[in-house]
Amino acid sequence: MAEQSVHLNWSAPFNVTHPSRIASKDLQGDKILLPQSALEQLLSASTTISTTPSNSHTFTAFDPYNPYSVAAARRERSNFRETTQQLPHPLMFQLINQSNGNSVFAGIREFSANEGEVALSPYLLEALGIHEDDIKDTSPPADTQTDGPEVIDLTEDDAINQTTQGYQITVKARQLPKGTYLRLRPLQAGYNPDDWKSLLERQLRASYTTLTKDSILSVTGVKGEEFRFLVDKFQPEGNGICVVDTDLEVDIEPLNEEQARETLRQIAEKAQNSPGTEAGSSIGHEIDIWKDVHGQVLAGDYVDYTLPSWDRSRPLAIELSIEDDQEVDLLISPKSSRQRALPRDYEHVFADFSSPKDGVKRVIIQPANIELEGAESLLIAVYGSSIPDQPTSTAAPRRYTLRAKAEEVQGSATAPVVLASSPAKNADEEQCKNCLQFVPKRTIVLHENFCVRNNVVCPHCKNVFQKSSEEWAAHWHCPTHPEAYGSTPFSKSKHDYIQHTTHVCQSCGPSSPFSFPSMTELARHRTTVCPGKIILCQFCHLEVPQEGDPLGPASEAETVISGLTAHERADGARTTDCHLCGAIVRLRDMAAHSTNHELDKVSRPKPEVCRDELCGRTLHGVGPRGQINGGTRMGQGPGNDLGLCSLCFSPLYVSMYDPEGKALRRRIERRYLAQLMTGCGKKWCQNEWCKTGRANKGLEPLGSSAAAALPLVKPLLEDIRDCSKPMHFCVDEASQRRKKTAEMLAAEGVWEREWCIAALEAEGGDLTKARSWLADWAPTKFGK
Repeated sequence: MAEQSVHLNWSAPFNVTHPSRIASKDLQGDKILLPQSALEQLLSASTTISTTPSNSHTFTAFDPYNPYSVAAARRERSNFRETTQQLPHPLMFQLINQSNGNSVFAGIREFSANEGEVALSPYLLEALGIHEDDIKDTSPPADTQTDGPEVIDLTEDDAINQTTQGYQITVKARQLPKGTYLRLRPLQAGYNPDDWKSLLERQLRASYTTLTKDSILSVTGVKGEEFRFLVDKFQPEGNGICVVDTDLEVDIEPLNEEQARETLRQIAEKAQNSPGTEAGSSIGHEIDIWKDVHGQVLAGDYVDYTLPSWDRSRPLAIELSIEDDQEVDLLISPKSSRQRALPRDYEHVFADFSSPKDGVKRVIIQPANIELEGAESLLIAVYGSSIPDQPTSTAAPRRYTLRAKAEEVQGSATAPVVLASSPAKNADEEQCKNCLQFVPKRTIVLHENFCVRNNVVCPHCKNVFQKSSEEWAAHWHCPTHPEAYGSTPFSKSKHDYIQHTTHVCQSCGPSSPFSFPSMTELARHRTTVCPGKIILCQFCHLEVPQEGDPLGPASEAETVISGLTAHERADGARTTDCHLCGAIVRLRDMAAHSTNHELDKVSRPKPEVCRDELCGRTLHGVGPRGQINGGTRMGQGPGNDLGLCSLCFSPLYVSMYDPEGKALRRRIERRYLAQLMTGCGKKWCQNEWCKTGRANKGLEPLGSSAAAALPLVKPLLEDIRDCSKPMHFCVDEASQRRKKTAEMLAAEGVWEREWCIAALEAEGGDLTKARSWLADWAPTKFGK
């Protein structure tokens, strides 16, 4: 079917929705929301003209022997056209602000806006020159009550238009060519193309369908910084391009020579302080609990370490020793399927932001802590404390020593409980009433006089300072957090920034429900219910945001009950075939479905095996999906009452009437005598009741003549009808090898011997596949 391009000619005016009403939608990039009626109008306006040439006719009254009728049918078929409603992919629009003439291209996110309204992202509002104050919120909150009708000044024409219509723009359907080249101009110096290209690729893929020439593209860096680019040039040339499903080459060039020189200077300065250099931060690596790690960190940088293993039965202490009492923070996050992000000041599980006491920070993690459940390793970050928009006192790196060690459990033999709380003192010493230190009694008077004149003791933390020192002048205690105090202006500013400054979650959006009064509250949100929290999906096996509604208690309750995040619930709704029974099951229900199979395995009867001592086959065969007695049900069973499989019984079978089994007894006797007297002649035979088998095993011949063999065979003939007694016939090499392998597999103590024989028979002797077969179909000894 040859298909032509989709024709779409549609435009309509819409009122701009106030940004406060779409905060929960978190529109990014060039995305817009249109009402449902716009979709219906687009479908009505679009038609795809398709031609369907075919040699076959579709008419009921048709005479193949009439040449005129054949020609008419072909003519009619060639003129036939089939029209179907189809929208182009992706949908693109041109937004036009009639008041100032600004125009920008946009992509659609969904058709869920209110009728007559269009919701725009901040990027589109800026491109169209629309300020939040220009937009009238035409739908007041539900709890707003008015005593009477709104008073409108009818003498103002603009007031009538704004009140009834709001801020109006025109939305026009417009298809753009796929871009092949893009040039961006940074609006400030200091960019590094190698750093920004990956961020641009991720942001364009996630939030943009189109790009408009001369628009301003904002990109958020890994540390939350914002960088702005001018969209300067396209290929193919035009006012806009489509960036979906295309290979886009991107160049980042400076605006002018002055900016280029400043950029090169900043890049060179940054290279001098790059990680691993003498003036830069250290490079993180794996650590263990046996030795200390020495390093340094610049202000605002992170040094990431990984602790892959530790004694999980004992408390774990992470210690950070800081030189010169510099401000360095310790951040820790367990790495598991539910926590994948590196620890940062805004996203961590354990942290110590306090000012260093005696130069040491310490975080102790108890083995019973729920955060360690399923943890693969511990991610540890050393952070050079910094405050945005506040310069640091020194640019030199801050040196530290990091150590992880196992702690002794309090009350054990290695760490007994110490009952004496007061330190031992010398009888010749006396405690100073001012600084609380112990000094010799002979000098106590002189010490106290000097101490009272020069020193002061903080009544809260009992630390001693000189009265004229800068530390005492800057000493502070937080009234809200009694444990927080410090002796520098930076420590006070840092505490206020961490504990008493409002922080916004960048993943949830700028609306008020996602603003938090402290950094610790933000970190708790980012590591628990934040939709942007990165997890390892157990169905698609990718690191993706967990999604969900952070304000919906129903969503959180479903996560707790099912153990699945919103992304996993949606991704787990895909179906697949059960590899055991072939049933179509949802991925998220596969665990429960597999549990039913495990319960069914417990009650399965053991398969009956061939009575022959060397035979590695079951009596009734094994089906393709683990069915026991599958061969008998298909008419391929042994059909005998001796307990032999079909292959072992086949040399004894004859088509004669033998109700008393005398002829069968004579055939068994002859077979035993033939084995003992002449042997089977097979080099692999290990049958001790065969002359060849005994020779292969290095044993002496047994019953080489009829007179010597008959007394040996007679007891075997008497036990023919007792199926619990084995028979000793020679078998083929594959069956004999499977029997030995099954006995070795059964010796592991996991599965019964009968199940091991069935598994090897089903998989043709392949030990690896037999283990998989046993895991799928056979009950273990522990499950009984």
